[in-house]
Amino acid sequence: MSPVPAGTADPAALIAIVGSTGTGKSELSLDLAERLIQRGQPAEIVNADAMQLYRGMDIGTAKLTVAERRGIPHHLLDVLDVTDEATVSNYQTDARAAITEIRARGAVPILVGGSGLYVSSVVFDFQFPGTDPVLRARLEAALSASGPGLMYSRLQAVDPQAALRIGPSNGRRLVRALEIVELTGAPHLAALPEEPIYWQPSVLLGLRTPREQLTPRLDARVERMWAAGIVDEARGLLAAGIENGVTASRAIGYAQALGQVHGTLSQAEAVEATQQLTRRYARRQVSWFKRYAHALWVESDAADRVDDVLAHFDRGSAPSALPARKR
Repeated sequence: MSPVPAGTADPAALIAIVGSTGTGKSELSLDLAERLIQRGQPAEIVNADAMQLYRGMDIGTAKLTVAERRGIPHHLLDVLDVTDEATVSNYQTDARAAITEIRARGAVPILVGGSGLYVSSVVFDFQFPGTDPVLRARLEAALSASGPGLMYSRLQAVDPQAALRIGPSNGRRLVRALEIVELTGAPHLAALPEEPIYWQPSVLLGLRTPREQLTPRLDARVERMWAAGIVDEARGLLAAGIENGVTASRAIGYAQALGQVHGTLSQAEAVEATQQLTRRYARRQVSWFKRYAHALWVESDAADRVDDVLAHFDRGSAPSALPARKR
């Protein structure tokens, strides 16, 4: 493990701030970046929330406004149209390019987000197989004709672990997993390995909130989304083609807001469904990030959390600057 020099974060290190929805990752990233800047170390923030990649999806993703970013450069916000498909492999390429450029400027890159696979694709040495348009079209046609249930059964037969991770309802991911198996003859590879290889020296910071505190916080957050106008935002995105977007149309909150727009859900039903899905998603995030064995976990409501993080940096005792494995 490379030590962290006293008085500063390791400028060679990538800092990743992770945790479930509603734990205050964005606020911590801003506070930490400001403190690093005060100590003479520039810092920039890279988004790792898949839905914040989309232009116009602001309220439902709790995206920081330009004014709320405190003058700190942010990257990979508002880079996709709602009709674009967000893919982990494309994100990995774009995020690593941004991080490399930030480091070249002598700044500390801070990766922030709760999309577990997106974060892991950057922090760890993930290798993504390519794609075959003909094979993909055939699998997608089978999905359209038979539904995700058949695809799930097919995946269970050839890669039961991938089927268990993906579940029986996510048709897009089932198609991708089957495509990988057919292309490579090997199991689906986009999973965090038991002994991860780091892409480059990394600081892993995790935020946690007790469930009894997080659940009401998440429910209140959804209510604020509706009060802030997510239904109007979703209505405005119809003209941009959100319902034609493979990824954006399924975003938690937006799918329910669109249901309200079309009259298939009442507001109470849309809010309740979004709250249930948000709680479920938060549980999956907690489960995913538990795999980060070397993370430094910080209580989300701790007033001195930035001081604690910087103290670990200064002592060189944080699980930070974990070296990438030499090849």
